[in-house]
Amino acid sequence: MEKVFNLSYGENEDPETAAASSSMSIDKLLPALLECFGIILCGYIAGRANIITSTQAKGLGNFVSKFALPALLFKNMVLLDFGNVIWPFLWSILIAKVSVFCIVCVLTLIVASPESRYSKAGLFSIFATQSNDFALGYPIVEALYKSTYPEYLQYIYLVAPVSLMFLNPIGFGFCEVQKWKDQGNNQQSKLRVVGHVLLQVLKNPIVFMVVIGIIAHFVLHQTVPAFMAEFVDGLANSFGGAALFYLGLTMVGQLRKLTKSTVVTLILLLTAKLLLMPLICKDMVDLLDNSNTSALNHSSLSDYAFLYGVFPTAPSVAIYAVYYNAELEVVTSGMVISTFLSAPIMYVSAWLLTMHWMDPQLLMNSLQNVSFNISIVSLVALVWTIPVMFLSKKFKRLPHVFTVNLFLAQFLTCIGMILWYFVVKGDSFILQILTFSVLCTSLYSTYLWPGLIALSIVLLKRSEDLKVSPGMLVIAGWGIPAFATAILLFCGVKMPDTIDASYFYGEQQIICTTVVIALSIILGGGSLVCLSRGSWTQNDQNQEGNSSSDEDLLTEDEPESQTLFEPVPPSGERNRVQNLSSHATLYLRNVNVFACSWLDVVCSVSVLLTSSGQCENRCESTDCLLVQVEELQQVADRQETRHLLICVLLTVSLLANLSSCLWLLFNRDPGRLYLELLFFCAVANYGQGLLSFALFGLDKHLILLPFKKRLISLWYGKKQEEPPQTDLPEDIRMTCTQFTRYHKQQCFHDIVKTRRCGKQTVVDCFLGCELVEWLQQVGLAQDRGEAVLYGARLQQGGVLQHIKDEHSFQDKPLYYRFMT
Repeated sequence: MEKVFNLSYGENEDPETAAASSSMSIDKLLPALLECFGIILCGYIAGRANIITSTQAKGLGNFVSKFALPALLFKNMVLLDFGNVIWPFLWSILIAKVSVFCIVCVLTLIVASPESRYSKAGLFSIFATQSNDFALGYPIVEALYKSTYPEYLQYIYLVAPVSLMFLNPIGFGFCEVQKWKDQGNNQQSKLRVVGHVLLQVLKNPIVFMVVIGIIAHFVLHQTVPAFMAEFVDGLANSFGGAALFYLGLTMVGQLRKLTKSTVVTLILLLTAKLLLMPLICKDMVDLLDNSNTSALNHSSLSDYAFLYGVFPTAPSVAIYAVYYNAELEVVTSGMVISTFLSAPIMYVSAWLLTMHWMDPQLLMNSLQNVSFNISIVSLVALVWTIPVMFLSKKFKRLPHVFTVNLFLAQFLTCIGMILWYFVVKGDSFILQILTFSVLCTSLYSTYLWPGLIALSIVLLKRSEDLKVSPGMLVIAGWGIPAFATAILLFCGVKMPDTIDASYFYGEQQIICTTVVIALSIILGGGSLVCLSRGSWTQNDQNQEGNSSSDEDLLTEDEPESQTLFEPVPPSGERNRVQNLSSHATLYLRNVNVFACSWLDVVCSVSVLLTSSGQCENRCESTDCLLVQVEELQQVADRQETRHLLICVLLTVSLLANLSSCLWLLFNRDPGRLYLELLFFCAVANYGQGLLSFALFGLDKHLILLPFKKRLISLWYGKKQEEPPQTDLPEDIRMTCTQFTRYHKQQCFHDIVKTRRCGKQTVVDCFLGCELVEWLQQVGLAQDRGEAVLYGARLQQGGVLQHIKDEHSFQDKPLYYRFMT
């Protein structure tokens, strides 16, 4: 444990000397962050209030990227002092960037669909490696190192060309290949494509001025001529504020473009940018920078590399996405999120690095307190989430069976941590061993279940039933962790004076944890890759058979369809209807198959056989059969998106835990930055219940819809269940007017059907997914996401509503009707 919390500068170095030669100035960091993010906020407000329009913002962007930044680069290339450069540091950053670029590129080529894999590979790789070095990074580095290591500032200008001149052209090459494939112009030679890419790179003012600046550095002997010095300084000095203001302008409205399909991609990209990049940068400097005789200087370079890796993505990546018309939603949303996530990471990192000495015992107690507090909060969330899974009866279905096991493992982990907090302070060795056994087994189980859940989804995708017995996966989910814990108990050596359960058995426990985490990451990562490849293959198949099978697969029949036929028809027709109803009921026994065809046949026949009332506003039937159909669909829903999301997020936390273990195994002195990772892992391990609650604790039919009904009833009264219509925004009013005047009649004719909703009532309705497809067919929406936004505006404007007014407009087999 002393190794974990060995945070001094060195064994032979006087603490006072270390304090005097602190490698950072934390006092100037907060003002620098406030300056940067304050200007960004001003730009955002100007864009949000429409003081500066998007068209005007493009002009500012052109000035920043084509005049101010090239002048800044030219000036610093000329003045650069290559004599003080520590070249191993630059090689380390180069290797780190190339490594992350290759990892993202290869994984994207493997996972992405063939229609857009090359453009995604190029843009995502650039996103993960091109940092906002000049507008945001330079002011922070200047605040931290100007008074102690001023030569570190020039590294910004040396490192930036790595992306601009070497990696970005490779990414542009992939984008050009995608453009070439989309155009179908296969007669164009590959050599010409390569030449076009190189020409575009050389025409870039940033790259051009870097090359000119390096040449001028040797020709002009590190001096800008007096006749052009003021001109260059004027342009260069205008860059900082203008670039930050432009960054704020580009953030306006970007998060609204984020969709469910892009969330997983965005999480993985942010993980590569904010977790993988800084760790690899630091590790590369530790490995390659062996020329430094001063341990303090080596440590400061390593810490500087970590901070450099945390710099957020540059806004220019969004410009590339617009130019190639690809992945704009992911890139722009990721740029915004990475910018604001990087600020606390940089501040906490810098704060830790400025501490000259820390009491190990105080740090261990602080870690225990954080783990204990987050465990209590997580336990409360799980006490809510687990009963919800049982009350909604989802625990009987796949893959929810395995999700419940994950929740139980998280529950036991929280219980074990709370007990450990008290037991470790006592003298009872038996109680410590028993509590450690529960805590370690359940914690290892939480590590393993994300991989097993992802594997189960892959197996369910391939066939309706698991080829592997669910019991085998449950045994693996608990048996492997129990076996690993048993090995520790019998073969491990307890560390003296250790109160952290994660290092109770020292290095043996770290190795055991590494093996379990690596197994889960391999299992989960491989399964997620298979899921992604299977999803685009399935999408291709769905598009081929879309016209004939969509309606059959998107709705269900009601289980009690016999109640539709109270009036007795003639015997022949009665037998025919009863046969149809019995077939529909049998068909529903497989909850994974939706049978719209039976519902339509039964409803159409029953409408002809009986006289029925028409529901005017909302469905008036107390037991609406269409709502029962929707509820049956929800029962059959595997919630694959939520399961995929929890697997991805927990896999990210596993990567952090794996980094923590490897950091400790291969570093004799982990350093103070390790504390940041250590506390993050503690929160991620014992706070999993909060994530589970957010994704599964608020069941729509069990919690949200009843709560919404009750709230509306209390707020507006029982007689007035609908909220009063308020003044609508102009865009919604125009959309509703356009649709009602020019498209509603044709839409009604194309997709609206009369369906029975009760014994004596029918309703003219349509499915949400049918309207989405119709909007795309007539050209009112370019894709499904845009069609959903269009339908949501129609609902807000009172043109359509859900038959029971319980759902917002969604691209799902939910029933909606046009308002009369």
